[in-house]
Amino acid sequence: MKLLIVEDEVLLSKSLSKGLRRLGYAVDCAFDGEEALELLEINEYDLMVLDINIPKINGLDVLKAIRETGSQLRVIILSAKNTVFDKVKGLDCGSNDYLTKPFDFIELEARIRSLLRQKSGLNDAVLRCGQVSMDTSAKKAYFGGVLLDLTKKEYSILQYLLHHPNTVISAEDLIEHVWDSDSDMFSNSFRFHIHSLRKKISDAGSTSGLITTVRGQGYMISVNEEETV
Repeated sequence: MKLLIVEDEVLLSKSLSKGLRRLGYAVDCAFDGEEALELLEINEYDLMVLDINIPKINGLDVLKAIRETGSQLRVIILSAKNTVFDKVKGLDCGSNDYLTKPFDFIELEARIRSLLRQKSGLNDAVLRCGQVSMDTSAKKAYFGGVLLDLTKKEYSILQYLLHHPNTVISAEDLIEHVWDSDSDMFSNSFRFHIHSLRKKISDAGSTSGLITTVRGQGYMISVNEEETV
């Protein structure tokens, strides 16, 4: 899942992006409001973490501009402004959540997971499709109860597919949501991760081609479908 961190405190931005990448998220960073809006024009994000007091265009104006376009992007305001008035104003401007500084990283990540589940219409921290299950809190995936030894990218690909079961997802869409925007990404690398993920699921006991290839369209995770390659 791809996140945009909008924070002008460089050390905090680096700390957040490093921590979230370790958990398997793809992360882009913006350090002012103008840069944030520019990135939002050219990239698709699953969620944005937004500070209010940022240069050039403040966070609330960034948020208003996003909502004026009709965007349903999930947004968490992360701000030192901690009065009830500030929180109400942020929520009224279109924020989905509001967390005050100082904060605990594990709470922020829990709120991110919660909003991403809501985006996909899910209420449980465990994602499921057939015998595949993923505990998004523990960051572990299973097939038939067997723990899958996945790399971060394999986990992220599987997570995105599980958020969109029975839906064809293009390779471009997967790359957009799983890799950082400035990553040096090649199609061969992407196909390697897909192949490796399928093999690990197969080695755990799958015989049904759980992740299928739809020719000319992309990939889909579904139950009892034969793989077409």
